[in-house]
Amino acid sequence: MVVRRDSAVGEQGPEGSKKSRKKAEVTEKSASAKKTGSARKAGSAGKVASARKITPAKKTVAAGAPVSVKKAAPAKKVAVEPPAGESRTALVRRARRINRELAEVYPYAHPELDFENPFQLLVATVLSAQTTDLRVNQTTPALFARYPTPEDLAAADPEQVEEILRPCGFFRAKTRSVIGLSKALVEDFGGEVPGRLEDLVKLPGVGRKTAFVVLGNAFGRPGITVDTHFQRLVRRWKWTEETDPDKIEAAVGALFPKSDWTDLSHHVIWHGRRICHARKPACGACPIAPLCPAYGEGETDPEKAKKLLKYEKGGLPGQRLKPPQAYLDAGGRPAPPLGAA
Repeated sequence: MVVRRDSAVGEQGPEGSKKSRKKAEVTEKSASAKKTGSARKAGSAGKVASARKITPAKKTVAAGAPVSVKKAAPAKKVAVEPPAGESRTALVRRARRINRELAEVYPYAHPELDFENPFQLLVATVLSAQTTDLRVNQTTPALFARYPTPEDLAAADPEQVEEILRPCGFFRAKTRSVIGLSKALVEDFGGEVPGRLEDLVKLPGVGRKTAFVVLGNAFGRPGITVDTHFQRLVRRWKWTEETDPDKIEAAVGALFPKSDWTDLSHHVIWHGRRICHARKPACGACPIAPLCPAYGEGETDPEKAKKLLKYEKGGLPGQRLKPPQAYLDAGGRPAPPLGAA
């Protein structure tokens, strides 16, 4: 009897047939899994590609409304923009509230130039251009000891005055100004400092800023002193976008009663010197941070910000050798005289 072995079943018998079916099933499952894996990879690749395509949209969202802690930093730059939809009334209210807050922080604010009469204040203010009030205060004692009146300074030897004023910088130009304004006071005003803006600005070296310092602090007549600190801060606070001092004076003056102008100037200037510095504001130590559109331009960490504070806020001497008693009572320290260690 001959048995034919030309079929797989015939060669392997029943058991071989079962094994063969199992192999086939495994092979089919493997192929199916591969197809599924390929499909998943393809889908994943499609999602990645899709995600890459919408990356710019994510950047736009992050810039306008950060969705994570890491993306929060750019929001500080957005906050520098003017408050959205702030009306004129809201601006006035915010500006006046800032002034009230600063009045509580600096109740002892005063002109930081040493003076005993209008003439000394006028000369000291002219000398303060392009230098610090501290340097002026360290220089003027010798000047006023030798030339106490306009008549004395008008008749002074320019070379001797230059030698005294050398520490102030630009001493030749400043010598011409203080001698020139002294001569004008003697010749045109009987040796007295005039109490009118239109008269003061006619004196050599005297502009509106200097005139308002003298009017506000020697005569009690309101005026806004637009120095570099004042200009910087009112723009940071979005009180005005003007850059010309005269236009800044007019724009800010319109936000406040005239009776507030002199004290407002002191508050803003003091804040600019002590906390809201030009290069690195101490935002984390600023008492008006919630009202400031520029919050975040400087150091926001409270501990690091405290190290940036200047003068009495940082536990250091102020700028006047002879400051008002109210300043001393508040913890302020007088500045050292010229040449002191």
